[in-house]
Amino acid sequence: MTNRADTARRPLGLTTARLQGLLDELRQAHGPLNWWPAETAFEVLVGAVLTQNTAWSNVEQAIDRLREAGLLDPVALIEADPEVVAEAIRPAGYFNVKTRRLRNLCITYLQEGCLEGMQLQETGVLREKLLAVNGVGRETADDILLYAFHRPVFVIDAYTRRILQRLGWIQGDESYERLRSAVEQALGPDTAAFNELHAQIVMLGKDTCRPRPRCAQCPLSAVCAFASADASG
Repeated sequence: MTNRADTARRPLGLTTARLQGLLDELRQAHGPLNWWPAETAFEVLVGAVLTQNTAWSNVEQAIDRLREAGLLDPVALIEADPEVVAEAIRPAGYFNVKTRRLRNLCITYLQEGCLEGMQLQETGVLREKLLAVNGVGRETADDILLYAFHRPVFVIDAYTRRILQRLGWIQGDESYERLRSAVEQALGPDTAAFNELHAQIVMLGKDTCRPRPRCAQCPLSAVCAFASADASG
């Protein structure tokens, strides 16, 4: 049986050449994506919470409803009746839980001086403050750091883990921090590359490399260990 220590020692195949090649192939297939779709940095924060365990199309509906209700504002979200906020974000699912999480994040956002105050903070310090917010995990915090504050932090999500495992570059059971660090070291502190690579991976995972993959339609099938094994089997 493989234990955590074995996993931690196991080498990763996340080289600079592979990750840069992955970005180039996906950009050629999908075109530049310019993710994250939001009008303001605060909207990115809201979207990062709302996208937990739901599709982005549902998040867009919830954000539109918040905007129409005049609630796309940290003070308004805190002061509003929780039932009103929950009803607005209903399309995103888990709306009562996410209402509490949004309120927690808004309180920290205001306490830290909003965008201007948080932007002045060193990335590691800001990440720890985000992680201290009840309901903000590593993926949500890193979404916020990368897309709202433009910090060179890579986001590891389910799509990333699935695709890198199928390519044969990781085992899939590595820790979040180990994978994040490996990508960051391979590509260097390149915020634009992190932004585009993550967006491209999400696009591939959502449309093609699904739990039941569409390998025949995948731009990576020629270099994918999973697709090769499936074709030969």
